[in-house]
Amino acid sequence: MKPYQPHKLPLNDIDWSKLIDLMGKANRYIARYDGLLQSVINPDVLLAPLRTQEAVQSSKIEGTQASLKDVLEYEGDQDVEEYKKGDIYEVINYRIALREGREQMQTKPLTLNLIRKMHEILMHDVRGNSADPGNFRRIQNFIGTPGSAIDNARFVPPAVPVMKEALGDWEHYMHHEELDVIVQLAIVHAQFEIIHPFLDGNGRMGRILIPLFLYHKRIIHEPVFYLSDYLESHRSDYYDALKDITDSGSWINWIRFFLNAIIVQAEQNIKKTRAIINLYEQVKKEVTESTHSQYAIHCLDTIFIQPIFSTNYFSRNSGIPKSSVTRLLDILVKEKVIEIAQLGAGRRPTIYAFKRLLTIVNG
Repeated sequence: MKPYQPHKLPLNDIDWSKLIDLMGKANRYIARYDGLLQSVINPDVLLAPLRTQEAVQSSKIEGTQASLKDVLEYEGDQDVEEYKKGDIYEVINYRIALREGREQMQTKPLTLNLIRKMHEILMHDVRGNSADPGNFRRIQNFIGTPGSAIDNARFVPPAVPVMKEALGDWEHYMHHEELDVIVQLAIVHAQFEIIHPFLDGNGRMGRILIPLFLYHKRIIHEPVFYLSDYLESHRSDYYDALKDITDSGSWINWIRFFLNAIIVQAEQNIKKTRAIINLYEQVKKEVTESTHSQYAIHCLDTIFIQPIFSTNYFSRNSGIPKSSVTRLLDILVKEKVIEIAQLGAGRRPTIYAFKRLLTIVNG
């Protein structure tokens, strides 16, 4: 199989009439979601579990087995099985890379250099860390079953010289004013996966770019539009739609698949975000009235950021004096704001869970 020759961007043969029914709806749902985002006063707190869930789902598409519960338990100081840690680190790296992109984009545009930096973070000390993290590939790669040869590959990305030219073309297209930004995002994501510029981590990197591109285009005010939940649950359709581009040369099926994914996921994101906002206000009242403490909001924000946690974690990260921690946690348990997931014994701390939030995030 010969290396693929990618289309030049922008595409000059899009049949927009075949997309119009989904374009309007996708843009309306994104706008509705962004309107909700703008009402979130403290997104770093309220949206933290959704960021972790996105990282879990995107990594799962690539074969990791870590669940949201596994990651939260690990970060909340609970012991996890050794064999899970590699997958957990991949999830954490995904979240850190996304945060790095967001922070850099406060002062810089979305560029190939920033993407290389995020890729380096994504692959740090995890599976694929020997595959030249942070650098575009210098050799031919291919996609196929493990152990197969390039002759039996499912797809062979562009040769290195073509890849370099296509990447420059792709970066330029990100700053192009397309007729529809969501369609442009569909093309940006697919073209990145087709170019396959890294030796490993291309799928995760391409999905990180989805919220960052919307943020780059000022379609959303925070880069928190997460699509991996839909892509994971429609994994075969996702890959088939991408493959249809390289098999047939037609982009329509892929763009329609992507627009529909945006619509469905936006609706779910709206429901989850609204439910989290409502829960925050409800629990804020419960915690304030039950603790009568100046540290009520500290308690509230800590359990929203980390809904599975140990006594030690809470003491370290809440900003509450150690002398008040036990009393406040006891009150939260008594009032059924949180519950004990695992009772401490000896040097092992008690583990708590904020199950109402976990239920929302898990859908």
